[in-house]
Amino acid sequence: MTITFNADEVFEMAEEIERSAAAFYREAAKKASDKKIKQTLIDLAAMEDGHLRTFEQMRRQLTSREKTETVFDPDNQAALYLQTMANSRGTEGKIGQTQKLTGKEKTEDILKIAINSEKNSVVFYVGLKDLVPTETGKDKVKAIITEEMGHIAVLNKELAAIK
Repeated sequence: MTITFNADEVFEMAEEIERSAAAFYREAAKKASDKKIKQTLIDLAAMEDGHLRTFEQMRRQLTSREKTETVFDPDNQAALYLQTMANSRGTEGKIGQTQKLTGKEKTEDILKIAINSEKNSVVFYVGLKDLVPTETGKDKVKAIITEEMGHIAVLNKELAAIK
């Protein structure tokens, strides 16, 4: 069976990814001893919060058609698959799935990690875009990609400012 997703399910995943990223940055900020690193982490958490609000607003604006299930899923397998995808791809702000920041990283390193993680999120959303049929909200998924690309631009600007 081919699994497809509607825009509501994709936004649910995007929201979880952004929530996790913001929580990670806040935890890292608590551990950071350098004031500049701490502020950078706090700023990154705020950016993630902004994306979360954007995605929540976009999700609220979905039509009932865009929220329609696209797959017969009596055993809730699509929801479990979505959860697994979000857990495995939601690494924004992390060095990797099992590695956490030590608090000793330079601001430049933190920004590079964040940029790389954001790039991974863009790849994730581009892959999801192809799973969402046009009639159930593909344009909304494209908007997520645009938001994430904007996030990368902000991070690159911050990185350039400290070099």
